[in-house]
Amino acid sequence: MAKTTIEVDGEDVETGNTYDKYASKNPIEQRLMDGFFAALDASLPATSPTRILEVGVGEGEVTARLAQRWPDAVFCGVDLPDPELAGHWDGKGFSPLFGDIGRLPFEDGTFDLVLCIEVLEHVPFPELALAELSRVARRDLVTSVPREPIWCALNLARGKYVKDKGNTPGHINHWSKNGFAELVGRRFDVRAVRSPLPWTMVAASVRSS
Repeated sequence: MAKTTIEVDGEDVETGNTYDKYASKNPIEQRLMDGFFAALDASLPATSPTRILEVGVGEGEVTARLAQRWPDAVFCGVDLPDPELAGHWDGKGFSPLFGDIGRLPFEDGTFDLVLCIEVLEHVPFPELALAELSRVARRDLVTSVPREPIWCALNLARGKYVKDKGNTPGHINHWSKNGFAELVGRRFDVRAVRSPLPWTMVAASVRSS
């Protein structure tokens, strides 16, 4: 694993590490990812969305999974300008944009479903980011973050990031399960909170004005 730092608006932003957990051959990690995707499937809305946005596309695995579920939907994706990361998008059938979660290039209420998976732990101002997600969402949000301090404890158990007390590079926000649900609930109506080890996943709806 290696730290990744890119320049955004003239400032260096540490995006974390380049380890692709989705492609891991480790049986324990594969089991954790199975739990993650089961929670994701359970968190998705019952009503089929027609327009879907994923903020923080990463390797593109989540959008690719949803494209199989809703093949007629229109998908948009946004991530930081990282050419190495963009290489993972080839062959997945969509072309994400480079952009910033704080200034999404979409009109209000554009998307039926917005996903923000493993992103907010990296964001300096997560509440402002959630405000932007609520602006572009018309109906539903699904978001997840590592569940602290369990995430750090598991890193230490693997002998990773010992000098940083198990904190993954680029993780500048730490939440408990209840703490993250409370944060999302400031902008959205929380429908469900799930705990696939070692994450917290929140399904929410846009708050009626």
